[in-house]
Amino acid sequence: MKIATRNTGSVGLRSSLGYVAVLLLGGLLNAAANALVGEAILQGEHRTEAFAARDDYRNPTRTLAFFQVEPSMSVVEIWPGAGWYTEILAPYLRPGTYYAAHFPDNTGVAYYNTNLARFKAKLASDGDVYSAVKLALFDPKQSLLTVPDGSADRVLTFRNVHNWLGTKSEAQAFALFYKALKPGGMLGVVEHRAAPGTSWEAMKSSGYMTEAYVIELAEKAGFVLDARSEINANPRDTKDYPSGVWTLPPSLRLGEKDRARYLAIGESDRMTLRFRKPDAAVQ
Repeated sequence: MKIATRNTGSVGLRSSLGYVAVLLLGGLLNAAANALVGEAILQGEHRTEAFAARDDYRNPTRTLAFFQVEPSMSVVEIWPGAGWYTEILAPYLRPGTYYAAHFPDNTGVAYYNTNLARFKAKLASDGDVYSAVKLALFDPKQSLLTVPDGSADRVLTFRNVHNWLGTKSEAQAFALFYKALKPGGMLGVVEHRAAPGTSWEAMKSSGYMTEAYVIELAEKAGFVLDARSEINANPRDTKDYPSGVWTLPPSLRLGEKDRARYLAIGESDRMTLRFRKPDAAVQ
């Protein structure tokens, strides 16, 4: 970014201190411009209004920064669902490659088929935003992830790990993530956080996972815990509801019963973990 200045002769901006000041100001303005690019995506007309209303709970800008996602990278999002993060990642990763690894299309499961069809319709609805999205398929039960091995800089999964407990395929999921990543690549995990010591059966029924178990799954697959963050923490979440995590918004599974209470709590307390696939030299 160029800065317009007046010609003040041989002093002023021509002094070394003046040049330093200009360089610092230029850096600040460039940082502001980069922030505006992110804000332009968040405020874009392509975003679903109900999705944008969840930004304060999901903190997408800070979360993606913590996962060190850069626009030129090859990034795999696991089970994007209705496309909440797709609306952000698709335009952000335009210089790079964005794989949306969605539900498999060969299981005969109606829920998978319906949601995959809706996601495909979403991609087709706005070519300006979604034409570069590469649709992939993921199902750990089938050991399926249709992304080239060793090709991804980042694999990201948001509030999904609990889903794989139902088929006891959570360990295979992490093995597939490891396989897809380049050496030195990162796995980013956001997941509903259970109290320490919660049993596997309670995790399965409630949708809340312990950090210790998620870390164990990743480490057994070969990952190294690189960092953890409280970006998506919610201390108001007591994690003791009749319908588990789905009691809270956005699901609000109990309907109008105690609705105001659950809206006041907000979305779940979440762990945010970053794992690294070791470089080949140190494997």
